[in-house]
Amino acid sequence: MTSESLLLQDKDSRGVITLTLNRPLAYNALSEAMLEALQAALDAVAADASARVVVIAAAGKAFCAGHDLKEMRAAPSLDYYERLFAQCGRMMMTIQRLPVPVIARVHGMATAAGCQLVAMCDLAVAASDARFAVSGINVGLFCSTPSVALSRNVARKAAFEMLVTGDFISAEEALTQGLVNRVVAPDALDGEVERLVAAIVAKPRVAIAAGKGLFYRQLEQPIEAAYADAGQTMACNMVDEAALEGVQAFIDKRPPRW
Repeated sequence: MTSESLLLQDKDSRGVITLTLNRPLAYNALSEAMLEALQAALDAVAADASARVVVIAAAGKAFCAGHDLKEMRAAPSLDYYERLFAQCGRMMMTIQRLPVPVIARVHGMATAAGCQLVAMCDLAVAASDARFAVSGINVGLFCSTPSVALSRNVARKAAFEMLVTGDFISAEEALTQGLVNRVVAPDALDGEVERLVAAIVAKPRVAIAAGKGLFYRQLEQPIEAAYADAGQTMACNMVDEAALEGVQAFIDKRPPRW
């Protein structure tokens, strides 16, 4: 399926779906149309029991330059901005609430809400020449909504420095600080994403879905409540057919038959 601002590659035989941001001349800035297209695509994934992984990629020279400032400046009203940031927040939270892992395939630059998008994805693989910034402060706009995702990925002082300076960090710095999982040469980016995808689709979907939900819930809970939630989740996982087969296969010293 194709839209003007987002390319949706048909799900492959493994259940892998690739969404490609498609505003290359605007460095894939998140226009309202792109946000709507992303929301619709992610909602479709949420309803698809055969989906296994989502990869978010981008066309052109950059991953995503954040919100479309020209579009924002054309409608200077509090009501419009509240609706726009709420729309973006809903899309970002949909990524976290999906029952399947979402991988950001990052090249070029990821700035402001584009950096937020990387941070909200469950996993991120970056080209070695990629750069990251929350640069709204450079135009007098503190990146408040990106700070929510950034501060949940990067150490507090490192995140705050990025937010108050607007400075770029390199892919290697992003790796060291926890914003991305892997950094590879640009021509190895697709292969590295594929390796990560292959590792995920080799595991039972039911276990990953339950685990992803628990992973994000427990981060927001006090430790005692987190352990209670995790214990219940693990108990339910243990009586699922996939885990029963996996444990028996381990005991029998054979590959699991999922």
